[in-house]
Amino acid sequence: METPTKAIERLRREIGPDLSILAHHYQNDDIVRHADLTGDSLELARKIPALSARHVVFCGVFFMAETAAILANPGQKIHNPEPEAGCVMSEMAPEVVAKAVMDRLATLGRRIVPLTYVNSSAGIKALVGAAGGAVCTSANAKKMLAWALTQGEAVLFLPDKNLAQNTADQLGLPPSERALLDIRAMGEKLDLTAAAKAKLLMWPGLCLIHHRFKTEHIASARQNAPGVKVVVHPECPPEVVAAADAAGSTSFIIRYVAEAPEGAVVAIGTEINLVRRLAKQYAGKKTIFPLIPSACLNMAKVTEAKLAALLADIEHAPATRVDPAMAASAKLALERMLAVS
Repeated sequence: METPTKAIERLRREIGPDLSILAHHYQNDDIVRHADLTGDSLELARKIPALSARHVVFCGVFFMAETAAILANPGQKIHNPEPEAGCVMSEMAPEVVAKAVMDRLATLGRRIVPLTYVNSSAGIKALVGAAGGAVCTSANAKKMLAWALTQGEAVLFLPDKNLAQNTADQLGLPPSERALLDIRAMGEKLDLTAAAKAKLLMWPGLCLIHHRFKTEHIASARQNAPGVKVVVHPECPPEVVAAADAAGSTSFIIRYVAEAPEGAVVAIGTEINLVRRLAKQYAGKKTIFPLIPSACLNMAKVTEAKLAALLADIEHAPATRVDPAMAASAKLALERMLAVS
């Protein structure tokens, strides 16, 4: 019986140039080995418009396939091997709640520019685009927040409060000019007095995978491996980022490890698949280990068997679709990001 690995290899040969497979860095090696392109959200977003394949398979979570569909060329179909692979962070910012909160904030009479992390639904991106805002990723959050701060009197950053705080720290924006929003009761519990004074309004979402990292994990790594360098993702809590030697996107982490001298010991605070891949890549040259193992269960929903099943009937497989009106507004937000960064 043909294994999923062999089936994927055969089907890729049969489909040929009509197929491109993209995989996020948090996918496991069984998926990454089949990918034409791997990257973080910004890298892959940049590459979508240049792809000529009719079928683009995005191995990641739902918002990534949505983003690809928004940026896709006419006639191109975007597929996800597991459409049910969600993102807890993105689900913390439902479109209907965000619209209600934005409407309440509008009563202040201030020009509040929305900036959404790419880890958000197409609906959120559309709201942001229609309001003159943009998207950001962990790789360009500093540049995009700096841009957004020049576009109005304040910025609404959603949905990740940790990335918002860490980016504000990078820009030197004092805590006194930030406000964490209470979004309960469709925005009725908002402290409008605090919101009227703040330059940065932060949605209270977070990434469960990165929020697990604590300062005690860094302390333990330093105690057990003297001389260790610690690098973490900016979705980690601010105190963790402050305690680390460096923080940055998945691409930053990959470069950090690559540029570390031979014999270096590096502890990483991000999704475990990337950490294991780097540990394997540099085995015998550098020592790479996780602060703690932290896995994204939604990323793990994409399997070789599901990828093989998709490719076996790719011509009839349902594509990821975004309502055209929503896609148009969301694309404005994405294009502003691509233009600025």
